[in-house]
Amino acid sequence: MRLQITLTVPEAKRIIAKGIGQLPVVKAALETGSIFLKGGTTVSAVCEELTGKPLNILGRISARGTVTARSNPGKFHCALIKEGNVVDADQALDSTVKKLGPDDVVIIGANAIDSAGNAAMMYGAPFGGPPGRIISGLMSECRNIIIAAGLEKLIPGALSDIIQKTSRRSVDVAMGMAVGLTPIVGRIVTEVESISALADVDCFVIGKGGISGAEGATTLVIDGPRAHVRRIDRLIESIKDSKVSGIPETLADCEAPCQSCVSHLACTYKKALKNNKGGDHGRQQGIRSSD
Repeated sequence: MRLQITLTVPEAKRIIAKGIGQLPVVKAALETGSIFLKGGTTVSAVCEELTGKPLNILGRISARGTVTARSNPGKFHCALIKEGNVVDADQALDSTVKKLGPDDVVIIGANAIDSAGNAAMMYGAPFGGPPGRIISGLMSECRNIIIAAGLEKLIPGALSDIIQKTSRRSVDVAMGMAVGLTPIVGRIVTEVESISALADVDCFVIGKGGISGAEGATTLVIDGPRAHVRRIDRLIESIKDSKVSGIPETLADCEAPCQSCVSHLACTYKKALKNNKGGDHGRQQGIRSSD
């Protein structure tokens, strides 16, 4: 049987979450180990799938550009699932990473993937903020690293070349915060890998994009035994019209002036505010006049 489907970006995140939940290493870690999650909307969907709880969303790309959250509760951006319970890990990132064992699982997102299987994450604050500071530790301490990334993150070119051309401090004006890229390494799981993990089917992409809410959508064909294709069809129906995952109060974008202005570089919104209201007012609001 052959099935053709179209997944919006939020729907794809939910399918990725369901597929990750079926991976043997994830099932084993849920039963006898730990799973560390570094927040993002796709990883938040994974956390919801595994525990019923979304994560705090900090940096994001919205129609306004590369921005962060207007409200940051300071918890549950990073989380640890252990013995069936999910706990906040934001206040103990270093010690949490140190305690991860060889069979534990780390799940992180990506802002870019390429056709060679490379992935990268945007850093919009110095060193990527507290979560960014542990990325290298996760890479060196853990072997079961899963990168949850939808196909909307697939970029042309080689990330090994592109990363060398980027840096926060090389941008003069940005829609939102200027960002750089840092490489991350792990098992990339997109919609295709997730669907294959959920049923014994062949899955391939036949188109990208759309209109009327399907901008960035992926159209796929799923081929296989009728029972398995039907299983995927039912799963797709169950996640249709899904919304972005995340703690609701953290889904609104930052607006200058805000607490993040101090660390954000080249932001056109911050520059406009400073130009309209004067340098002294900007400094009083925590805006660096040198940015």
